[in-house]
This record gives sequence, C-alpha cells and structure tokens, in this order.
Amino acid sequence: MVRDMEIPFENNKVYVAVSEDVDDGFLTLDWALRKWSTQSIVIVILYAANNICKDYVYTLLGKFPASSVSEEKLKDLEQNEEAKTHRILSKYMAFCHKVKTEILRIEKYNNEPVQKIMVDLISGIRITKLVMSLKFMRPVCWKSRGAISGSFYVHRQKPGFCELFIICGGKLVFLREENKEGLIEDEKGAILARSREKRPTFRSYVGKMFNEASAKGKKPCDLPSSSSSTSVHQWDKYKEEIELYFTQLLSSNAEASDELFQKLAKKPDMADNMTREEKRARIQEIQEVIQQIRKEAKTNPARLARAKWAMSLCSSRAVELGGCINEEIAKRAQLEKEFCSTKQELNKLQTETEEKRAMLNSTLQLRDQLSRKLHLLSQEISQAGLQVEEETRAQAAMAQEAEKLRRQRDVFLHRIEFSKGNDTAMGSGEQRFHYRQFTAAEIRAATDDLSERMRLKSGGDWTNVYKGCLNSTLVAVKIYSNSGIGDSEEAFQAKVNLLSSIRHPNILSMMGFCSELKCIVFEYMPNGCLRDILFSTHRTSKKRNRSSLNWLTRIHIAAEVSTGLSFLHEAKPRPMVHGRLNPSRILLDRNNVAKFSGLMPSMCYDASEISSDMRAFGNLILQLLSGRNWGGLVEEAIMMDQTAVINVVDEKAGDWPLELAVELGGIAVKCLSNHENEGQDVSMAMVARDMEKVKKKGDELVRSAEFAVANEGDSEVEEDAEIPSAFLCPIFQDIMQDPHIAADGFSYEVEAIGEWLRSGHDTSPMTNLKLKHSLLTPNHVLRSLIYDWQKKRLDLPSTTVQ
Repeated sequence: MVRDMEIPFENNKVYVAVSEDVDDGFLTLDWALRKWSTQSIVIVILYAANNICKDYVYTLLGKFPASSVSEEKLKDLEQNEEAKTHRILSKYMAFCHKVKTEILRIEKYNNEPVQKIMVDLISGIRITKLVMSLKFMRPVCWKSRGAISGSFYVHRQKPGFCELFIICGGKLVFLREENKEGLIEDEKGAILARSREKRPTFRSYVGKMFNEASAKGKKPCDLPSSSSSTSVHQWDKYKEEIELYFTQLLSSNAEASDELFQKLAKKPDMADNMTREEKRARIQEIQEVIQQIRKEAKTNPARLARAKWAMSLCSSRAVELGGCINEEIAKRAQLEKEFCSTKQELNKLQTETEEKRAMLNSTLQLRDQLSRKLHLLSQEISQAGLQVEEETRAQAAMAQEAEKLRRQRDVFLHRIEFSKGNDTAMGSGEQRFHYRQFTAAEIRAATDDLSERMRLKSGGDWTNVYKGCLNSTLVAVKIYSNSGIGDSEEAFQAKVNLLSSIRHPNILSMMGFCSELKCIVFEYMPNGCLRDILFSTHRTSKKRNRSSLNWLTRIHIAAEVSTGLSFLHEAKPRPMVHGRLNPSRILLDRNNVAKFSGLMPSMCYDASEISSDMRAFGNLILQLLSGRNWGGLVEEAIMMDQTAVINVVDEKAGDWPLELAVELGGIAVKCLSNHENEGQDVSMAMVARDMEKVKKKGDELVRSAEFAVANEGDSEVEEDAEIPSAFLCPIFQDIMQDPHIAADGFSYEVEAIGEWLRSGHDTSPMTNLKLKHSLLTPNHVLRSLIYDWQKKRLDLPSTTVQ
C-alpha cells in the first residue's frame, strides 16, 4: 500500500529506494546525485516503514502476541516507530539539501512482500528512473539471498519504461541469470553474490521420505527406533509423522472408549433388588467385555510397536529439550550476573556523570562571575583611560601654555635689553652692567670638566667653546687661554670690559666670566651659526642637518644684523665697529633671531672701519639672496640689471618675491659701493631703516598669503623652534626618548644623566647642589606627552603659505 498514489508523472524525477541503514542510504543517494549532477532533477525518496502487526509485536525480548500487550504499549511502539522513521527521513532530506527532495513512504505489513509492492508502485505512478539499494529488501527477508531474490523479482516484473539501477555499497551492480541461477556482478564482471532456486522445506523433505518408504512397502514402524541419542535432525525428520500419529491415536482411543461405554451402557445397572445370581452374571459379563478389550489390544502388535517408537522419540526429544532448558537456565543466570554488573557500572557512571555535571555547573557559575568581574574591570580600565587622556591633554595644554609664556618672556627680555641698549652711553667705561664672576669649579661642573662631549665644534671663533648649564640655564663658555687674540691677562680683561659695557638684542650677550680659566660665559644659541645653515655640506649636528632658511627668515636675519650694526655705529660718545662680520659670527637662537659676536677691543673706536662693516653687510645680503659663500657673480649681475637678481636667488629659500629681491639687491649694491662714492652719505642707520621697510613688506605678503614662505628645510627649523622646552634634555638639549627624574627633581634623558653619574658626579647638572641619592625614576607622564606631541606633528600636514 502506497501513500499519495496520485503523484503525477514527471520525467525529471528520480526515485531512490533506501533502507533503515542511514550510511548505506547516504551512499545510494550520493550515487544518484553524482549520476544526474548535470541535470535538473527531483529526488523522490522511497522508504518502507515497518507497521505494527495486528497479531504480533516485536520487542527487544522477542516476538509476542498482540493480545499480550496493552493498547497503551502498542501506541508507544507505534509512536517510537514513527519517530524513528521521522529521524531517518530528516537525515536523508538534509543530505539532499542542494536538490529538491520529496518523500514517498510505503506502508507494508509482515505478510506483504515489498518486491510486489514495488512492482505495483512502478506501474501505478510510472516510475521511469528507479535507484534501489540492495539492502532495501533486507528488512523483509533478513537474509542477503532473500534480498537478492527480491531484487531479481523486481527486475523481472518491472515494466519496460522503467530504468532500474541496483546499488550495493555505493556502487552500481548488475543482475544476470545463468542456469536458473541469479548472479550479481560489478562493473568489471566479477561475481559478487548468487541466488539459487528455492530450497525444499523440512515438511516436504519429511513427506518425501515417507512417500519413498511407503513405495518400498515399509511402514513407519519398520523405521529404526531411536534411543536417547536421537538427534534434533531425526526429530525434525519425523516430527510431522509423530504429530499425525498422535492425532490418530486420540481419535481411535475416543472411538474405542465410546464403543466400550456403549457396550457397558446396554447392560442395566445392578439394582438393589437384584439377586445374587443376577449380580454375579452382571459382573461376569463385564469381565468378559474387559477381557475382550484386552484381547483386542494384545492382538494389534503394529500399533504397539508404533507407540513404542513414538514414545522413544518423544522421550529422546524430552531429554534434549531438558538439556536445552538447563543450558538456557545457565545462560540466563550468566546473563543476569552480567546484567547486574552492567547495571552497577551504569549506576557508577551515572554517579560520576552527576558529579561531573555538578562540577561543570560550578565551573560555569565561576566563569559567569569572572565574566562579570572582567566586564566591570574593562569598564574601569576604559574610565581610567579616559581620565588619563584628559590628564594628558591637560598637561599638554599646560606645556603649550608654559611654552607660550616662555616665548613672551623672551620677547619682553629682548625688548628690555633693547631699551637698555638704546639708553647705554658708550664712553670710557663709565656705564657697566652687573655680571657674575664664576669660579673654576663652577665652570668645570657646568661643562663636565670641559669634556669633549660638551664641546661645540662649529669652527671659526667657536673652536674653544663648550656648552654648559649654570643655574638651570644653558650657556656657551668660551676659553681664551689658547685663542689667537692674546693670552695676556690685560687682553682678557679688556675683552671683559668691552662686553660688559654692551647690551643689545642682536649682539651676543655676556652672562659672566672666570678669571682663573680665562673664559667668558655667553648666552647659548641653539640653532648655531648662519654659515653652517647656508653653506656647510658636512653637518655634524642633528639640528644643522637641514635645508636653507626661507626667504622671509633671511630678510629678518639681515634686518636684525643691520639693527645691531647700526647700534654700534651710532654709539655715543664714540662709534664702534665690528670689523670681522661674516656668517660664521652670526648666531641664531631657537626662534632664528640673529645675534652677532666676535667684537674685538682693538676695533672699538676706529671710525674709519665703518665702511668695512657696510661692505661686509652688503656681502651678507648677497649671501642670503644667493645661498653662495662668494657673491662676486651676484654683485656683477645686480650691477648690470637689478631685476636679474631673480635668476641668482637661492631656490632653497622658496619663491622669492621679485620686488623684495630687487630691493635687497639694491641695498646690497648700495652697501658694497659706499666706499667708492664718498659723496654719498649712506649710514648703517639708513640701511637699517631700509631693511625694516623690506621686513614689513615681507610680513604683509605672508599675512596676505600671496607667497609661499615655508619650504621643507625651514619647516624643520621652525618645528624645532616650536618644541616645548620641557621636552628637551638639559644636558643633550635634544628631545628626550626615555626621560627619568633625578634626585634634584629635573627630568633628563636616561643616557645623559646615567653618563653624568657614572663619571663620578654627585651634584645636580642644573643646580650644582649635591644629590641626595643616585636613583632615577622613569617619567611616564612626560614620555607619554612627548609621544603624543610627536605623533600629532607627524599626523599634521606641513603648512605652507601660498
């Protein structure tokens, strides 16, 4: 019986018959999917479900009559069978998820052969393609030969329009008949299995044996009787004959008993009124009947022999069955022991499972608690991170504000010095500023005992200059004991007197001196001398390894130098000259403010040397314009045509404004030709005013964003000018990578302060006070600020004014 017999005929449907063996079903479905992988098909899964029989039920303990099982148990068995079928079909559907799949269930009963159902199904719904697993027949036959016979039956009886594919273990096999024998072969022709004709049953075999015995004139009683050693085969051989004999015996005994009772019934019962003779005659008649019955029994030896033969077989069978029963009892006892031990092991496993489940529950609870704590900790870390970022931003803002205040302080100090300088009267040394006289120990402590590491190797007059730190201030200490200007005490004192009487924002200021070492302490200029920036190709300093200054900065430098020279030339009561002005004696501070040095006592009051300063300044302008150390060619070009200056300007300074370049060229020519045109009254004061006008024009152009004033090299110089002072190591004067706090409370580069301490110093490099201890503490906050500042500078694009 098939559900949904009205399924329409479709050529693209492939019917696949599978069994309860899921692994074999997967192999069969996989073969079908690979067979028609290039075609659009629909897989119809044929599944034969085992229905519960109305007469018998099958359980794990065996076959039982349906009447011995309750209806509730029957329903449970049906539900279990249905659930099992549903699970198997779900797995098949999931296996074919990439192809459209349908289910066709075949309902069968115990006595209904599935091969006949399949033949009817093929004809009923016109199955054109049928893929059938060899195990599909096995649930009915339970033997491989029966499954093979069922497959041959379907193969013989199917209609011609149906293509049948038999699958065994996921491979296609072929059915072939030879000499009334069915053969199953693989693709190479090898025989996998055989199916013979139906074997005779025990019943037919026994009947045949009895027929042969009757034909030869033998009776059953002539067959050899068996003793207690009769085998089971003998019992099966004569079982049906014994059953027939037992039926005949019962019927004959019943007829004889009926006849006897009828004879006895014909005689009247002995009544109480009967005489003794009548009673004696009655008893005699009964005895005669009994004797007759006994005589009849003794006169039938054939029946007696047959009865003995049957009794002998039954006794032997009873003995065999008793032995089997004893064996079954022993096996049952053994099974009960094994069952008890298995049950104990199962109980033990259940106990262990419960313990592990309890441990797992406790572990899960602990994991949940740790997860909650981790979540809370993550929140706290996030909040702490936000607070650190806020603190970092606040500290950065404070550092920027401090740097801004420092710059304002420098500007105010320069203004104060300039105001004081304008009011300074240059006379016979009557006006003097107060300077500190340092001891040799202080100078040696500030310069690390005049170590080579602290020496400024810039060339020129700076050959004997050392960098140091006095009272938390960076200074430059120049030693005159080995200089070429004179080693006498008088010359050194004259130099000190000269410098102590001069104070101007564009002249290098003296901060003190030391008579023991014959050295003068000057303010420290971080950006070095102008010559190194303009001309030097072998730069030893990290800060000097840059491109040239931009054109606006060069104009500012020329204007500042002209202001300083004008101050010297306009000094009262007698003018002063420099006499040796060149780019090597022009120094730049952190903001590229120019200050010149190299004043000599012998050049102080010689008014005839003023023209040499004018020519030196004109040559300086040409060097700033062209970026060349010798400006003779530039001078000739400007003499011929002032507009030709644009062809010789230094490209590293950026795009020079033509108007300003021409004006600078004109000022340079005016200064260079001043000694030739004695009628002209050109002074440094006039040049300074002209330079101030050019400077203002340049500032206005930059503010109006008409020209680009920043190139790559100058941007680096300006970036250095914007470095917060707190980020610089007081010893190395470079940005700190790993700042550490010393006992004096100042932060140093760990390498610098470490070398300071290892060299035997026990005093502070900043205060010269003795350190309480030599322990160093990492300054993580400052390092974080430096890192954020550097990252911000790298992320921001370089700004240029267009």
